[in-house]
Amino acid sequence: MKKQPVYSDEPEKKDEYTAKNDRFYTLFAKAYDLFVKLLPFWKKWLDQAIPYIQGPRVLEISFGTGYLLTRYANRFEAYGLDYNEKLVSTARRNLQKAGFSAHLQRADAERLPYKNETFDCIVNTMAFTGYPDGKRAMSEIHRVLKKGGRLVMVDINYPPDGRWIGMKAVNFWAILGDIIRDMDKVFNEFNFNFTQHTIGGFGSVHLYLAEKV
Repeated sequence: MKKQPVYSDEPEKKDEYTAKNDRFYTLFAKAYDLFVKLLPFWKKWLDQAIPYIQGPRVLEISFGTGYLLTRYANRFEAYGLDYNEKLVSTARRNLQKAGFSAHLQRADAERLPYKNETFDCIVNTMAFTGYPDGKRAMSEIHRVLKKGGRLVMVDINYPPDGRWIGMKAVNFWAILGDIIRDMDKVFNEFNFNFTQHTIGGFGSVHLYLAEKV
């Protein structure tokens, strides 16, 4: 019998959840940077987003240490934000080493500091499951994305075929604190046309391509 997804409840104390994650990345920013650079499967997952990024103006939300930015920022007018100050500093150094530039700043994904319909494309990888208020975060993404603009997202979710090892992998992420959501419901609520593809992790890693109607 196929196991049914068990989606997460969003945290009641959202500020505490965010502060806990912020402390974690402050402590382990250097290790996280090495983790992304050295593990081939992680880079492979993130790289799946690159062919779908469209310009001219691109925003990457929660860019971490900037690995993905160093793969595409030279081709677009690139912007980026992350909540953690140490990750912002690390991403700046990585971009400088790569000889690329982007407009980076520290900011909250649930309170984007941009005007309505600013960006042609928004990139968000392995991050949406770390936002305590998914509805608010998606509302902000929808707001700053142009009509006809594209959201390119890579994140954790249950495998469509229910394979047991993929289901276990998602449950492991949830134990670590990630918030697993019914993304079909989230995209439909904001009237996105979207497709999803499993790209790794035994069906637990998904690539979402969503267009703002």
